[in-house]
Amino acid sequence: MGTHLPLPQRHDIGEMKIIAIAIQKGGSGKTTTALNLAAALRELGKRVLLLDLDPQANLTQALGVSEEIEPNIYHALRQEAFEQAASMEALLVTRHGLDLAPASIELAAVEIELVSIYGREQILKPLLHRLKAPYDFVLIDCPPSMGMLTVNALVASDLIIMPLQAEFLPLKGVRSFMLHLEKIKKLLNPGIDLLGFVLTKYDRRKTMNRNVLEKLKEEYGEEKIFSTFIRTNIALVNAQEKGVDIFTFDKNANGAKDYLQLAQEMLAKM
Repeated sequence: MGTHLPLPQRHDIGEMKIIAIAIQKGGSGKTTTALNLAAALRELGKRVLLLDLDPQANLTQALGVSEEIEPNIYHALRQEAFEQAASMEALLVTRHGLDLAPASIELAAVEIELVSIYGREQILKPLLHRLKAPYDFVLIDCPPSMGMLTVNALVASDLIIMPLQAEFLPLKGVRSFMLHLEKIKKLLNPGIDLLGFVLTKYDRRKTMNRNVLEKLKEEYGEEKIFSTFIRTNIALVNAQEKGVDIFTFDKNANGAKDYLQLAQEMLAKM
C-alpha cells in the first residue's frame, strides 16, 4: 500500500518563481545555463536557489561541491515520500552568493525506490513550497530524460527554459519533450508555461544554426525564442572546471555578457 502525499497550499513567498531548465537531450547546455543564469540574476540583485535534480550531479560539481555530499536532495525526496516531514534547509550549501540543493548518484535509485508511492510525481512540490528563505527564483537543473525526476520538476515549476544547441538532433529532443509537456500540463500542472528556448553555442555564420532557428520559429513561434544567443566561449568551460560561475571566473568574458543579457531578457518577459 503506497503513501498518499497531500499537497499544501503555497505559503506567502511573494513573487518566487520556480523555473525548470530542461530538455530531453544531453549536452545542450542545461547545467551551464542553470548555473550562469542564476549567477547573472545574482548580479542583478536577485536571490536564487539552484536545485540539482540530475543524478550526474554536474551542477553540484560545477559549483565546487562534492557529489558525495550528504545530506543531498535524494535524502529530502525520500524523507518527504515516506515521512512527509522533509525540509530542504538542512541540505543547502552556499557558494559565491548562490544557494544550492546538491545532488548525488543516489538520485538514480529514486524512480525504483518510490515506485509504490501515490503521488510520486508531486514529491518535490511541497518541499519547495516550505522554503523559508525569500528567494526570487528557484532554478532546477533537470536530467536529460523524461523520467520521474524531470516530471517532479515540471509539476513543481511555474516556467520552463529550454536550452539547446542549434542542431537537428537537439531539435528532435525538443519535439519529444513538448509532447510530454502537453500531457503534464493537461494532467498534473495546468499552470506551467514555456518561457522560451535559449540557443547555446550559437554561431550566426553557420547555416545549420540559422536553419534550426528558423525551424523553431516556425514550429513554436518567434516569441518563444530568446533573442539572446549564448556564444561558444571557452571561459564557460574553464569556469566550471574551477568550480565557479562565469562571473566569479571572468566577468568580462563573452559568456558573462551573454548570460547577463539573457537574465535581463528573462526578467523583461515575466
